[in-house]
Amino acid sequence: MVWGPLIAWYLFLAGASAGAFLTAAFVEKKYPDSVKMRVAGRLIAPIFLGIGLIMLMIDAEAGLHNPLRFFFLVMNPGSVMTLGVYFICVFMPVALAEAVLELMHRRVPSWLTWVGIVFAFAVAAYTGFLLGVVQTFPLWNNAILPILFVVSALSAGLAATSMVGLLVDRTRFEHMWLVKKTHVILSAIELVVLFTMLVIVSSGSLEGAASVASLVTGQYAPAFWGGLVLLGLVAPFMIEGYPVFITKKVETSMTSLVVSVIGEAGVLVGGFLLRLLVIMAALPVAFL
Repeated sequence: MVWGPLIAWYLFLAGASAGAFLTAAFVEKKYPDSVKMRVAGRLIAPIFLGIGLIMLMIDAEAGLHNPLRFFFLVMNPGSVMTLGVYFICVFMPVALAEAVLELMHRRVPSWLTWVGIVFAFAVAAYTGFLLGVVQTFPLWNNAILPILFVVSALSAGLAATSMVGLLVDRTRFEHMWLVKKTHVILSAIELVVLFTMLVIVSSGSLEGAASVASLVTGQYAPAFWGGLVLLGLVAPFMIEGYPVFITKKVETSMTSLVVSVIGEAGVLVGGFLLRLLVIMAALPVAFL
C-alpha cells in the first residue's frame, strides 16, 4: 500500500464520518426539533465513509490487481487493519440504514443508534491505530495518536454537520449553545493533544525529533502552522469561542454567517492536513 495523500483522505473521511454520525446522535438527544441538522449528520456519515473506502481501494493497488488479498485481509483477526474492516462492516450498514430511514421519514430505532455510536468511536480510534502499529515511524507509533485522531474526527464531523446547519437552518443552529461549546472545547483539546504528542515524540528518539522538526521548522512548517494550527484550530476556536464565551449573543448578520462558514471549513481543512502531515513527515525517517 502506498502511504500518501489518498490514505490521508481515507483516514480523514472515515473519521469525519464517525464524527458526523455522533453529532447527529447528540443533536437528536439534546435538540430533537433540529431535524435538518440531524438528517445532515446521518447523510454525511455513509457518504463520507463510502468515498473514503473507494479511495482506500484505489490506493491499495496490489489489492485491486489481486482481489484475493482483500479476502485474506478479513481472515487475520490479529491485524489492526482487519479489526478496522470488521468495525466498518458494522458501522457502514448502520449509518446507511439510518440515512435511508431519515430519507423515508421513518423513526430510527434507538438500539440502532447505540450500535452506531459504539462502532463510530471504534472507527474513529481505528484510523489512529492503523498508523500506530507501524513501529518504524515514531510519529505514528505512539499512544497519543489514536486519541488525537478521535478528537479530530469528532471535531471534523461536527464541523461538516454544523456547516449544513448554518446554511439550511441557521436560526435554529445559532441557539444550539451546547453544540457551539462542544466545538470550542474540541478545538482546544485537539491543540493540547497535538503539541503533547509532538513533545513526547520529539524527546523519544532522534528519528522522532527529526519528524517533529520537519513539521514545526522544516519543509512542512508552512502547512503545519498556517493550515493545521492557525486555520484548522486557532481560528475556529476564536470564531466559535467569541460569541459563546464573550458576547453570549445570537449572531444574525451575513458577515457572521460567512465567518462561521469559513471557521467550519477551516476545521475540515485542518483535519485533513493533520493526517496528511502526520503521514508525510514520518516517511523520510525510514531513510535516516
